[in-house]
Amino acid sequence: MRILTVNPGSSSLKLSLLDADDTVLAETGLPMDAPDSAGEHAGERLAAAVARLPRPDAVGLRFVHGGPHLVHPVTVDDEVAKELHTLIDLAPLHQPLSLHALGEIGRALPGVPVVACFDTAFHAALPEAATTYALPAPWRERYGLRRYGFHGLSHAYATRRAAHLLDHDPAARRVVVCHLGSGASLAAVHDGKPVDTTMGFTPLEGLVMATRAGSIDPGIPLWLIKHGVPPEEVADALDHRSGLQALAGTGDMRRIRESAAAGDPRAATALDVYHHRLRACAAAMTAALGGLDVLVFTGGVGEHDPRLRARATAGLAHLGAALDPERNAHASGDTDLTAAGARTRTLVITSREDLEIAAGVRQALGHSAA
Repeated sequence: MRILTVNPGSSSLKLSLLDADDTVLAETGLPMDAPDSAGEHAGERLAAAVARLPRPDAVGLRFVHGGPHLVHPVTVDDEVAKELHTLIDLAPLHQPLSLHALGEIGRALPGVPVVACFDTAFHAALPEAATTYALPAPWRERYGLRRYGFHGLSHAYATRRAAHLLDHDPAARRVVVCHLGSGASLAAVHDGKPVDTTMGFTPLEGLVMATRAGSIDPGIPLWLIKHGVPPEEVADALDHRSGLQALAGTGDMRRIRESAAAGDPRAATALDVYHHRLRACAAAMTAALGGLDVLVFTGGVGEHDPRLRARATAGLAHLGAALDPERNAHASGDTDLTAAGARTRTLVITSREDLEIAAGVRQALGHSAA
């Protein structure tokens, strides 16, 4: 079965065409504007990109949010599409892009089944203690307030790939996956099953990110609204004008490092804040696991920034993590970075959400596009 994977992000969309052996036959990326801005042009670009590729037997489309009910890959029909629209409020940055892509794919590839694959699905098996917020029961029940977790496609792939790289070592049971990109989250995984994660009801919780604040005192937005800041402005700031962008003037880690090296105190502070939160959250994930056997770095920043990996791992030395400097500096692709004698294994793994999406398509369709 030839599968086209469609992965909409905040500002771009990735297309990969895979064969039955997961060999990449073709891939492309294109800018993807929100439907309420330049949506028509984005649709034209997507349709043109699909037309240039060989016709697939099935399509796998990434959705950030599946809500409480969509916890497995599912073929999209009218009922599923309707439910996906109800989840826009929970992921306003990403859900509209995926829904827009869904419509364009339907028009470009009539008759080809489309399977929705969810970033929240991996975390659906989190224990109740990890998903439950200490909020009034009527709120939790009426509004579905719970920890959903995100980046699940990346966390799931990294977990399986780590087990393969370590030859399914029975001693490597407790894994912390660090998905570090523009959006960032950690997952605690025990024997392949999620135990905890840093993102929550929305993708705003947890680590400091490129433009998101991560975890803050919930009293801050309440205080701002009480003192006259419109709720819409608060929401926009937390999603688009906070995080590294607010601290250093840019969310690009490479530019921040350059500025810090040139003596910019804002950039230096941004790096300190980023690493402080990363270290604290990684330690919290380790506590949820009762120890740490494997530390995994993935995502654009996690894969390509050896200085970040070195600093983060140094901050977790008390948990047994240590890097081999040469391996870390020259890591390319999936690499074991562990220093000789280190108690905790440290890996860098290339994020392959396309492979996880393709696996979801085969699961939903019973290994057949018929």
